[in-house]
Amino acid sequence: MSEFKTLKKRRWSKRQKKEALWGLLFVSPFIIGFLGFMFLPMLFSFVGSFTNYNVTNRMDFIGLNNFRRMFTQDELFTTSLYNTAYYVLFNVPLTTAGGVFLAVLLNRQIRGIRVFRTIFYLPSILSGVAVYVLWMQLLSPSSGLVNTILSWVGISGPAWLFDPQWTKPALILMRMWSVGGAMLLYLATLQNVPRQLYESAEVDGAGSFKKFLNITLPMITPIIFYDVVTSTIGAFQIFQEAYVMTEGGTGGPANSLLFYNLHMWNQAFVARNMGYAMAMSMILFIIVLVLTFINLKLAPRWVHY
Repeated sequence: MSEFKTLKKRRWSKRQKKEALWGLLFVSPFIIGFLGFMFLPMLFSFVGSFTNYNVTNRMDFIGLNNFRRMFTQDELFTTSLYNTAYYVLFNVPLTTAGGVFLAVLLNRQIRGIRVFRTIFYLPSILSGVAVYVLWMQLLSPSSGLVNTILSWVGISGPAWLFDPQWTKPALILMRMWSVGGAMLLYLATLQNVPRQLYESAEVDGAGSFKKFLNITLPMITPIIFYDVVTSTIGAFQIFQEAYVMTEGGTGGPANSLLFYNLHMWNQAFVARNMGYAMAMSMILFIIVLVLTFINLKLAPRWVHY
C-alpha cells in the first residue's frame, strides 16, 4: 500500500512526459486503426445482432429472434457449420504436419537446397482468383492434370468439385499446395536448434527418428502451437475459395461448399438480412474464442519453452 502511495505521489519529469507523448504518437496509428476498423465495427455488429437491420430500414430491437431463428429454422446454418468444422478438422492438422515435414526435409546442407526451398515457398505467395481458376482446371474430372496423373497408375479419379463427397477434400488438397509459409517458419526454428543436442544423441546411439521425436519436435513446439492457433482461426474464415469456385457463392453441389462465412455473406449481401448475418458473426466469434482459449489451456501440457 505504501509503494502505491509513493508511485502516486511521484511526479513525471519533463523528459518522461515528452517520451510518453512520443510513445503515444508512434502507437497512435495502431490505436486509431484498432478502434476504427476493429473495435467499433465489432461493437456495431454486436448491437446489430439483436435487431432486424437490413441496410434500408432502421435498427429495430427484436431480442434473441435472430439467434432463435439460427438454431431452429435455418437448416443451412447447420450445414455451413458442419462444412466449416470438417474443413478445420482436416485442414489444420494436415497443413501443420505438411509444413513440419517439408521443413525437416529442407533443413539440410546440400548443394542446391536454396532452390528447392524457393520452389516450395513460392505457392504460398500466390493467391487470388487466378490460383483458384488454375485449380479448377487441374481438378477437372475429364481433362484435369490431377486425374490424368491418377489414370497413369490405373486409378479412376473422382469428380472433385462436382461430387459433394470430394469437394471439401479438393479444397484441402489445394490448401496443402501452399504450406510453404508454415514451412518457412519451421525451417527458421529448426536452424536455431542447438547442434550439440543432436551430437549428444548420436553418441548415445539415437537414430534419426528418435532424434526427431525427442529433440526436434519438442524444440519446435512453440511454433507449432502458434501455427495451430493461427491456422485454426484462418480456417474458420474460409470464404474466397468457395465463393470463386462455386460460381458466385452458390455453395457447390448439394451445398457441400457452403461454408459458414459464405452463408453469412449470402445472408448479409444477397438476402439483405444484415442483422441476422451480424448474429452469425457473433456465434463465429464465440466459437473461435472458445477454441483459442482451449488451445491456450492445453498448451502447457505439450509446448516446451
